[in-house]
Amino acid sequence: MAASSSVFTASSSRNLATIPLHQSLSPPLLRSSSVAFRPKRRSSSLVLCSTDESKSTAEEKEIPIELRYEAFPTVMDINKIQEILPHRFPFLLVDRVIEYTAGVSAVAIKNVTINDNFFPGHFPERPIMPGVLMVEAMAQVGGIVMLQPEVGGSKSNFFFAGIDKVRFRKPVIAGDTLVMRMTLVKLQKRFGIAKMEGKAYVGNSLVCEGEFLMAMGKEE
Repeated sequence: MAASSSVFTASSSRNLATIPLHQSLSPPLLRSSSVAFRPKRRSSSLVLCSTDESKSTAEEKEIPIELRYEAFPTVMDINKIQEILPHRFPFLLVDRVIEYTAGVSAVAIKNVTINDNFFPGHFPERPIMPGVLMVEAMAQVGGIVMLQPEVGGSKSNFFFAGIDKVRFRKPVIAGDTLVMRMTLVKLQKRFGIAKMEGKAYVGNSLVCEGEFLMAMGKEE
């Protein structure tokens, strides 16, 4: 019994040199006492990690929601858009261009609001943006790509000639921001024909996509 109590006293103080090994400790006990200290070091590191995560989450919650999201950039404002496109109220469906690559692509937004003139009839009980107007808005973004010096389209003689493989994935409702990307796929200047690929999003969700055919003319 005296030898057993000496073993536990030595383990807690970590001072085994004061006790003769041949009297009180055997090799198996030495191995078990060294293993007993390892889990403590691992558990302390886990506690520190969880504390850091809780601090970062708390800091994020302190930021007001109105300050967490940046506004879309402005590459072309509505005044510049009206210089390019011939459309006017109530049929101008592009509010801002947020990215433009000359002769290649454009990304623009349409802010969908309950004040849009089509909502009283589509539908009074559930305001949904008509699919044909989403397609028209995308075609107007395509017009911003085409009616530039790099492509050579004419504002007075430019037409939306056709659509193919159009799919509507999700409804667009009042309060949404429709983000539209139009990319020039093929241009035949000789015939005045251009093929474009279009995709429209609300947040991270694809809501509409399709292939667009544009016809260009020359100034008379």
